[in-house]
Amino acid sequence: MSEKNLKSGFVALIGRPNVGKSTLMNRMIGQKIAITSRKPQTTRNRIRTVYTGPEGQIVFLDTPGIHKAKNKLGEYMVTAAESAVANVDAVLWLVEPSPYLGESDRHIAKMLERSRLPVILVVNKADRIKKPEMQAVLDEFRKNVPFARILAVSAKQGTNVEELKEEIFRLLPYGPMFYDEETVTDQPVKQIAAELIREKALRLLGEEIPHGIAVVINKMHERPDGSLTDIEAEIICEKESHKGIIIGKGGSMLKKIGTDARKDIENLIEQQVSLKLWVKVRSNWRDSEVQMKNFGYDKSRMES
Repeated sequence: MSEKNLKSGFVALIGRPNVGKSTLMNRMIGQKIAITSRKPQTTRNRIRTVYTGPEGQIVFLDTPGIHKAKNKLGEYMVTAAESAVANVDAVLWLVEPSPYLGESDRHIAKMLERSRLPVILVVNKADRIKKPEMQAVLDEFRKNVPFARILAVSAKQGTNVEELKEEIFRLLPYGPMFYDEETVTDQPVKQIAAELIREKALRLLGEEIPHGIAVVINKMHERPDGSLTDIEAEIICEKESHKGIIIGKGGSMLKKIGTDARKDIENLIEQQVSLKLWVKVRSNWRDSEVQMKNFGYDKSRMES
């Protein structure tokens, strides 16, 4: 197909925390870039990924879940999500199959109505409910936003994901591709590796601690003979008591986090990895803009 017949554009994924935005994005591009867990607020930064197909190219912007912020990190995350709709061609509003619209849903609805962008309502986890119940969900959401299309999917199972891509391409303008065909994300490998470490901590630790952790990679170097990549990273937490839990008895928890993360990082860079982890305490770092910036949450780097 000639370039003049290709479509390309930017699409933001918007929704409440823990509705499956990152899982859906990973599924659509066919590769794990964004980390996932069952805990809310897993995604903290806006993540850009690229799907290239016969029809053209979709540049996805995965965003943090929109929620009521309780600290400066929360405010940063909400700003990252809401600002994502400023310069996109379409929006995927991802929701769960429930007819109840909470405060966050109504806030998102008003934001999307103001944007005047074409919106596809994507009802995720559709395999969990029956068709009559699904109709009640759709009727409730239709009252709030005029949707370009409504589609029920299962990001985890892959149900209707190809159909969703087709619907997205229908909304995008004709134009040249923004990235070459091999590009899957513009995220630096170092940043993805740090997020993979945080993902394993999210999945292995208790409910309270993960919200207060960050991961910083201090060293990531390939050895001269190309046999191995050495990585040294710090897991940042807010309390001494949390530090002990992250390390675990005899270092068992930290070892488990490192082992699980190393496997994913090796798959990412297609090379063996030597991963060394340390745990450091930085009290109340989520309310310190200076420390947030040091840990990769920098408002000045957000695109307008």
